[in-house]
Amino acid sequence: LKVFARFISIFLPIVNFGLGLWLDKITNRSKQNLGKRATQIRKLLTKLGPAYIKIGQALSTRPDLVPPQFLEELAQLQDNIPAFSNEIAYQFIEEELGDSPEAIYAEISDLPIAAASLGQVYKGKLWSGETVAIKVQRPGLADSIALDLHVVRTLCIWAQANFKQIRSNLVSIVDEFAERIFEEMDYENEGRNAERFAELYGSMQDIYVPSIYWQYTGRRVLTMEWITGTKLTNLEAVAAQGLNATYLVEIGVQCSLRQLLEHGFFHADPHPGNLLATPDGKLAYLDFGMMSQVKPYQRYGLVEAIVHLVNRDFDGLGRDFVKLEFLTPDTDLTPIIPALSYVFNSSLGAASTNIADLDFKSVTDQLSGVMYEFPFQVPAYYALILRSLATLEGIAISVDPEFKVLAKAYPYVAKRLLTDPAPDLRNSLKELLFKDGSFRWNRLENLLNNARSSDEYDLNQVIDQTLDFILSDRGTFIRDYLADEIVRGLDTFGSNTLQSVTHAIQKGIGMKVPTPPVTAQPSSNGLEHIQRIWGILQQTKGFDPAIVLPRIPQILMKSETQSFGQKIASGLTQRMAARLIREVLLQDVPTEIVVNDRPQLALPTHTRR
Repeated sequence: LKVFARFISIFLPIVNFGLGLWLDKITNRSKQNLGKRATQIRKLLTKLGPAYIKIGQALSTRPDLVPPQFLEELAQLQDNIPAFSNEIAYQFIEEELGDSPEAIYAEISDLPIAAASLGQVYKGKLWSGETVAIKVQRPGLADSIALDLHVVRTLCIWAQANFKQIRSNLVSIVDEFAERIFEEMDYENEGRNAERFAELYGSMQDIYVPSIYWQYTGRRVLTMEWITGTKLTNLEAVAAQGLNATYLVEIGVQCSLRQLLEHGFFHADPHPGNLLATPDGKLAYLDFGMMSQVKPYQRYGLVEAIVHLVNRDFDGLGRDFVKLEFLTPDTDLTPIIPALSYVFNSSLGAASTNIADLDFKSVTDQLSGVMYEFPFQVPAYYALILRSLATLEGIAISVDPEFKVLAKAYPYVAKRLLTDPAPDLRNSLKELLFKDGSFRWNRLENLLNNARSSDEYDLNQVIDQTLDFILSDRGTFIRDYLADEIVRGLDTFGSNTLQSVTHAIQKGIGMKVPTPPVTAQPSSNGLEHIQRIWGILQQTKGFDPAIVLPRIPQILMKSETQSFGQKIASGLTQRMAARLIREVLLQDVPTEIVVNDRPQLALPTHTRR
């Protein structure tokens, strides 16, 4: 009976909304009424209660399920729910912690200072003197959300069986969402998330994570350190404290990149209320109920996608979407690749090759249209990443309208490519720097220039790992390339020097010298690039050439170094022999002249000095 009654209370408003869409279609007013319908669905979900607010927030990051025009409206869903009574909240505190709030806390606020769909927060003080935030869950929340999710899941099963247009697995999406929301309702789990977050990211410069008081925490009550701070979006209040909001947003971007690409454990709900500027100039994270995990192969896949984007390799980017589970392996990429090319080329511009020039919102808006049009299935982890980054960029733009998230993110990506020894990222670096057998020096210069602006960039580590990599089996391709470059350079230098010396001697002893020698030009300007790279390294914080000196004896003893030297010597010998044959022997070989149909030997046309 409960299920049936709830189904009716949900079904009737949804049918009414569906009828509105149908009328728009038959009267050709769909485009005209789009904004109205988007607002209508937002209000409808708010009215249906906590589970549907959370569902709407989740759908705001699903461009494969929701038309682009609705995404922005759903993203505005807020947990504006009236507070419940103190009597119930105090009862929960006593049930969870074993005593009355008056006995547990020295002070507790008369009214909650914040109320949301899952719970409300009081300000209190422990008997030991610490000021704390006391989070208490709403009554009947688990039963209410379980009932709503059961109804939604049943509707999804029916819809998937009856509508062939539905490409995504709606049931698995609901299951994933249910897992996340029940984790969010477990305050002990939130406490563990907060401690893990502090362990991984709390040591970053100007990042602060509040402490958890486990003695006063249970499944429905959480007691954590009280954070005095100001929302980053409250620019006047932040400025009044003498704080730099733009700097704090940059700190948030760097922390998010560490979360997504390094450790994979990330805060999936960094809205303005969960990011505070503290009076001492730190960025404090709050509310660790909604967290998610990015697996290693997914993290490396995201970096590979960035590399393919930098290279404008949209075939590779299409394969990345398959690897990252956006597309099934049997998907025909033929029509998708031109669409990806159009989205990123139009956002990046024909003249630019720097991913930092991309406008994140512009790209995500256009990409949403592509994902809705083609058979994309956005994985749950990516939906949360998208929500996290989109929210962060929204905060950033409210602080600084010219702020570009990707411009601040690329130095970190460059640092990872240069310093991370993982084989997947080594391959990505190789793919970025080499194309059709040629080395792209400008890409290396760009990486080094970007990486040196990353606060955590350790140049000595880069030099150390570069030497280890070049002298390993995985670095064979670089050793071969460097050997060929050195051979060409030395051969050209030697040839030019010999010609110049010969010309000078001939001129000095009075021999007739018709014209100055024509010196050969190097086949590549590798030395010029190396000089520029050396200049970049010298200007990088922490540069110390002495770090290489202690390693020189070890380097010289390695078999790879010896074979490297042998390859250079062999290459020079072969080139010298080839030049000797070409310039001395072949030019003096007599040619045949046919006279009266009989071949005659002709004398050489000139005599070499």
